[in-house]
Amino acid sequence: MKKIGVLTSGGDAPGMNATLRAVVKAGTYHNLEVIGIEAGYIGLLEGRYRNLDILDVEEIVSYGGTIIKTGRTKEFQRKEGFNKALDNIKNLELDGLVVIGGNGSMKGAQKLSEAGIKVMGVPGTIDNDITGTDYAIGFDTACNIVTETVDRILDTATALVGSTPRVFVIEVMGRHSGEIAMTSTLAGSVDALLIPEQEVDYDQISANLKRKFELGKNYGIILMAEGVGKVDEISRELEMRLGFKVRETLLGHQQRGGRPTAFDRVLGSKLGAEAVNQLVKGESSKMVGVRNNVVKAVDLKVVNSDKKKFNTKNYELTKMLCY
Repeated sequence: MKKIGVLTSGGDAPGMNATLRAVVKAGTYHNLEVIGIEAGYIGLLEGRYRNLDILDVEEIVSYGGTIIKTGRTKEFQRKEGFNKALDNIKNLELDGLVVIGGNGSMKGAQKLSEAGIKVMGVPGTIDNDITGTDYAIGFDTACNIVTETVDRILDTATALVGSTPRVFVIEVMGRHSGEIAMTSTLAGSVDALLIPEQEVDYDQISANLKRKFELGKNYGIILMAEGVGKVDEISRELEMRLGFKVRETLLGHQQRGGRPTAFDRVLGSKLGAEAVNQLVKGESSKMVGVRNNVVKAVDLKVVNSDKKKFNTKNYELTKMLCY
């Protein structure tokens, strides 16, 4: 093995640059040439790439985003586009490829491996919804950003004394997964959690808030994942039951940006280096992840065939802490 490629695909996640640094450093350690494919699978289709050496990545561990950019393309899924990507890989004379990204990226990695390309996947998504790893790169940073927002809203919610309690609904990312919202609920002063994995019980939420108001609490904070529905419609449902205005906060892409936490930097470093080590050992068609604090490689077929198991224990704990 003499030359490997690396790409970041799908939504960006804090810690991707730390992963890139580890791939380049590990590649250099193993006397490999490392090629950065720009804009994810788009770069494979369009032949967009550049050489990466240690000076290119020496200072990027603290940067958000990804220096080789990321993107999505449906053309890669079509036969003509996929064949173009294969031709470009062969023209670059790549002996292996590291794919950093989420579920869609891992499916693309498996498709490449089935076509004979040596591929290793690295889970990078703030949603943390990939099977085969306890944590995906970017998840911890996103939860820290959400938790900080909850803390800030808590400050203003408790500062103002009035005759009517103040209720806030905070919408966070998670179209199909409530991991960010659920973990941030465990970390913050939250009164209710709404996630797509569980049916919303407006009556129960309202009753719990009213009980707290009767005890003397003068505010309420609700965390919801975007996959639950439209935040304004949810607020109106709650207003009808509570009898007063509910305020809304949408975090949006703030959760993707900013400097990655130490946890995500370390995770990205471990997984990026291990992906290269696996390729050097001759392994392929796997994703490196962390299970019970141990870095392990999981077959991409397993990663892509199973939906990540919902953490029922954490959900039950949120119900207790929100009560």
